[in-house]
Amino acid sequence: MIGSLLYPKMTSTRMRLSLDGMWKFTLDKEKKGEAAGFADGFEKFDMIPVPGSFSDLYTDKSIKNYCGDFWYETEFLMPEVTDRKVCLRFGSVTHRAVVYLNGHKIGEHEGGFLPFVIDVTDTVNVGTNKLVLKVNNELNEETLPCGTVKKNRDGSLTAKPYFDFFNYSGIQRSVDLLILPKISVADYSLRYELKDGQADVFIDMAVDYSDINIESKSEDVRAFVRFTDEHGKAAAEAELLRVDGYHFGGMVSIDDPILWNVLDPHLYTVTLRLISQDGTVFDEYSERTGIRTVAVQGEKILINGQQVYLKGYGKHEDFNILGRTFNYSVAKRDFECMKWNGANCFRTSHYPYADEWYQMADEEGFLIIDEVPAVGMMRSTHNYVDAGTGKYTYFFETPTVPTLQKNHLLQVEEMIKRDKNHPSVIAFSLFNEPETTSVQSYEYFSKIFERAKELDPQKRPLTGALEKNSSPEKCQCHRLLDFICLNRYYGWYISGGEDFFEAEEKFRDELDRWKALNVDKPFVMTEFGCDTLAGHHSLPGTMWSEEYQNEYYAMNFRVFEDYGFIQGELVWNFADFQTSEGIFRVGGNKKGIFTRDRQPKSSAFVLRDRWMKK
Repeated sequence: MIGSLLYPKMTSTRMRLSLDGMWKFTLDKEKKGEAAGFADGFEKFDMIPVPGSFSDLYTDKSIKNYCGDFWYETEFLMPEVTDRKVCLRFGSVTHRAVVYLNGHKIGEHEGGFLPFVIDVTDTVNVGTNKLVLKVNNELNEETLPCGTVKKNRDGSLTAKPYFDFFNYSGIQRSVDLLILPKISVADYSLRYELKDGQADVFIDMAVDYSDINIESKSEDVRAFVRFTDEHGKAAAEAELLRVDGYHFGGMVSIDDPILWNVLDPHLYTVTLRLISQDGTVFDEYSERTGIRTVAVQGEKILINGQQVYLKGYGKHEDFNILGRTFNYSVAKRDFECMKWNGANCFRTSHYPYADEWYQMADEEGFLIIDEVPAVGMMRSTHNYVDAGTGKYTYFFETPTVPTLQKNHLLQVEEMIKRDKNHPSVIAFSLFNEPETTSVQSYEYFSKIFERAKELDPQKRPLTGALEKNSSPEKCQCHRLLDFICLNRYYGWYISGGEDFFEAEEKFRDELDRWKALNVDKPFVMTEFGCDTLAGHHSLPGTMWSEEYQNEYYAMNFRVFEDYGFIQGELVWNFADFQTSEGIFRVGGNKKGIFTRDRQPKSSAFVLRDRWMKK
């Protein structure tokens, strides 16, 4: 198993063959697949699209809510190649996978929202190959996101998430066969310093030598970097210096750089090349990237040294039928809707999104708060209600914590390795709404934040979203955050409906108490919203009506304007999304400013009027 690392693409030295399409699929309700030889293939199956979220593809409710083991199978043809490394890359498999090739177990992965790559050079056959995956979507308290499983009388399982979005599962992103040089670029990192009309770009490149003897071969390798501007003109190039057998590093200076900025993106193409002493090209890899800096200074968030106010959304990878599967048309529509109403930012709540979201944000000039799937760290299947009641569940005081922390650290590492070079990513969010009121929670998260600081070459701000129980008097973890994110629902879960007149006073009271701490940090409202049924109207505005939603936002905006440390407002949510069934949810969470099919509710125009002026 090797990391997700570079995004797969065709270059002059690399091949990418898509394995997407219709795969064999079967449920394994009794978990007998391994004993029955499913790793070699299975006889009874349905055909299912890959990538895809299986829950919304069937009319059988037992499949929609299926929890447990399930299997995928496909065949692919491998061309004859020499002196090449062959890898399989899985964009995401939710939540855990065991991978078999031609009947042999070749790898496994925990975590359903990040890619993983397996080197199959020694196990793939020229000609036909059989690829089988055993997948499991059960929730527990040792992996992310957190939840539990209910065992029913008939032996079936039902997922009980500690989070408020549907537990979509399956091979949800693309699967690729990669044919790579045996001496190849494995990874690279960029960081920037801006001064006196010049950008100094520091580069670190990691090299993979596959099965080649490094002592005899590495000295024959030279590494080069080139930056080309958006007009195709070379901006800088240099040979990188050898750091050790596996790494090269160096710095180039770009005069009068065209900086990547908020809604004003300018991208350079960075090209990395590995060349032999006699000029033979081993590998070449290119990506588009932007030059920009991110910093927090007092109560300000700075991009390229200039203050920015975050305007936008918490989102979900969620769409009818597709579930959590990436689709370019949906993503394009989302960016167009966000641009139309003046947004400049979104949080990848509550997990890392598909690679393509970040690439598109780079191209559009959108800011991203990139979030690891550390959600559900409070024992509650109605956490959106319990988050404001003072409920305490001793989450970080149980024997599962060491294993959970190990998995948390791994997924932070995978997220930062994958996303570290995107100019759109301005911060990493390392949790959403955990219990942060105990000494144990601080001990747990301090290690997570320490590791994230070590991993990110650009030293971006680190943050996390705090729920209502994490009050200024009780929260133990806000001191870890470079800027503080608050999820607050005054006027909905707290003092909603006939008690709405109390909401503003209670909201201001809490913000006054945060202000009294004198933390000298920016605050970003990362969630605030209310469920609204599109087309439902009432005078006066009552809960679930569009009028109530408009009044709700008007109240919140009044409050924001009176607190200078609030430096961003990310509405919950961009669009209606699917959740588990329940009496609090009518066909999912309806807090969207847009419907699930991306049509505006009247609040979309309220936000447009505000954000276009702000």
